[in-house]
Amino acid sequence: MRQKNKRSLSDKEIDSIVIAQADNDSAWERPSHIRRKKPTAVALASELAARAAFFARLHREANVEDWLTRIIQERVDLEEAAYVALKRDLSSKTNV
Repeated sequence: MRQKNKRSLSDKEIDSIVIAQADNDSAWERPSHIRRKKPTAVALASELAARAAFFARLHREANVEDWLTRIIQERVDLEEAAYVALKRDLSSKTNV
């Protein structure tokens, strides 16, 4: 069977190739093993954790950890942008 460029294969074509080669071990690469980073535990007061869980549900997040990760990432991005802007402003004032 002549194969097309991988980028031009449709999902159905890819599925049929995979199904045809499913039992052929020589058609597959060695398995990849990926190590997860160890999660970091953060202690929260019970009242704060309950409030976070409420807002996670309000925002339809699957779990409070995902919501907190997103909120923390957004806040860190804002803080970094503010820091860069402040640093740029201070640098331009000292160069005047």
